[in-house]
Amino acid sequence: MSLITLLEYASVLVFAITGALVASRAQLDLVGFAFIACLTALGGGTLRDLLLDRNPIFWIANPTHLAVGVTAAMVVFFTAHLLESRYRALLWLDSVALAVAVAAGTGVAISLDQSAVVVVLMGMITGCMGGLMRDVVVGEVPLVLQQGELYVTAAFAGAATAVIIRSIPGDDALALFAGACMTWILRAGSLYFGWHLPVYKSRPPRV
Repeated sequence: MSLITLLEYASVLVFAITGALVASRAQLDLVGFAFIACLTALGGGTLRDLLLDRNPIFWIANPTHLAVGVTAAMVVFFTAHLLESRYRALLWLDSVALAVAVAAGTGVAISLDQSAVVVVLMGMITGCMGGLMRDVVVGEVPLVLQQGELYVTAAFAGAATAVIIRSIPGDDALALFAGACMTWILRAGSLYFGWHLPVYKSRPPRV
């Protein structure tokens, strides 16, 4: 199994769990769990593959990804009530999923010999879009857009780190690992320490 394939499986699994946790908070049925879990797990990678004209799309080429998402949804359906705080678990699992997905998306774009700008964008899209779709569908404020939090910024920094380390030149595996670590550190710091970007504050108009 290649590194990129392993990253894709890990991303699908963890993002599917976050999708199922969101479904539990919305009190959906088992079909709803499976739908939200798979939308979250596969959404970012699907958009990435469409933009890169990667044919077939990763989960169509290997439907096992879909099976992983559905299985994760079923497990969470029967065990979510055991968590003391589903929202806190969601936030931290989502931070791990973001880091792994950014690395996976970056790796796919690198394997297709895309330019540095495209590589960074594909890492960001893979990491951010599945969670964005998940939150929009269930009617929650997307984690991607919550005020001042480092989310898209963390994805950008992680993908950019991978590109920079690879250009030193460095090993692809090392670059992707460093990118994932950078993404998670920034996102975790935002959750634990409150790291954030400045937010816009309106000012009264000048007379």
